Amino acid sequence: MVAHGKDVSRVADDDADLYGRDYWFGHMENDLGFARFLLDTAREQGFKGIVTSQGVAALALANQFKPLAITLDLFLPDINGWRVLNRIKHDAATRHIPVAVISTDESRELALESGAFAFVAKPLQSKEALESLIGSLKAFAQRATRNLLVVSSNAQMRDWLEQYMKADDVDVLSAVDYPSARKMAQTRGADCMVLDAVLLGSSATDSAAGDEDPALEFLPILVYGDGADGRTLDGWHALARSCTVREIHTPERLLEQASFFLHREYATMPESHRMVLGRLHDADQVLRGKRAMIVDDDMRNIFALTSLLEEEGMIVESHDNGRDAIRYLQEHHDVDVVLMDIMMPEIDGIETIREIRKIHTCRDLPIIAVTAKAMKGDREKCMEAGAWDYLSKPVDTELMIGVLQAWLGH
Repeated sequence: MVAHGKDVSRVADDDADLYGRDYWFGHMENDLGFARFLLDTAREQGFKGIVTSQGVAALALANQFKPLAITLDLFLPDINGWRVLNRIKHDAATRHIPVAVISTDESRELALESGAFAFVAKPLQSKEALESLIGSLKAFAQRATRNLLVVSSNAQMRDWLEQYMKADDVDVLSAVDYPSARKMAQTRGADCMVLDAVLLGSSATDSAAGDEDPALEFLPILVYGDGADGRTLDGWHALARSCTVREIHTPERLLEQASFFLHREYATMPESHRMVLGRLHDADQVLRGKRAMIVDDDMRNIFALTSLLEEEGMIVESHDNGRDAIRYLQEHHDVDVVLMDIMMPEIDGIETIREIRKIHTCRDLPIIAVTAKAMKGDREKCMEAGAWDYLSKPVDTELMIGVLQAWLGH
């Protein structure tokens, strides 16, 4: 499916029948011609699709339909595309969805580092390049398992990593050195590589790091252990334009990073893996020290939300009306996120959001709309005004914390 929004830049899409698992999802800027071309190409490969030029609409659609895959243009009219990618990859409900970034070439390295499954540079050189991208997305998304390639000359290390990482959704392949790993990646396929840092001193591995290798394209490489030094890592980091290379020093962080780059679905992981990731998430303390602004005319709601957020280590700034909130944001630039009640007297939440977005320093400020009445069209009105997310009262506290962590993540 390609991206599509009912507000602007609409093309003929398939949003009347999208509750299957056989569709592809992405979003464009205001290039209707390219969006139509993208949708037609996806349909030729058996996908349904929808298209939107609005980043916030794309996020809502991703959460609603849970698509097989997403394509993302970074140049969006309403929200920075990097914010969209960050939100998708730091939300437990969507982080497993592979995202292919289609943008100008200078964005390649950061896109892959941020968790993109693949990158295609604009302008596209041929239709075949797009067909290849869609084919790889389809093949990846429809597989029940992911292939993790473990490379180590130490048999005990290989056995331990296999036991630690193996799950119903992860098959662990192993190789004793880089040349054999390269062959295995070509013949069996690999979605992520764990490379024993001790091997970085070998001549075969070091020479491989200096060459562009089709077998490594888009393949995340996790260098695990303490055997690497700056000289041997330099060559591997030079591969960053075509793949991601990260140094990992603990088993827990290895599981977290491998799960991230394998695009694993949190809900289907074994309990042992979810427990490790949960402890890491708590230790990372994403929200600690961040400043949240609560805007609500009901002091009881302010008190309840303040207590909850302070338990997470957040600093809370609160206002019982929109005008004071606007005035504060005009004079201060220390707020990281806003929770905006929509139903307020005098100036309501939607108008307050519009005014906040006029403040130059608040164009990239996450604003989450909160409303007691889930009236039809409320979400659309909030997003059109400039909100990036939406919660209904009574607020599900676990959901709210998850939304905050996703917006304020790395």
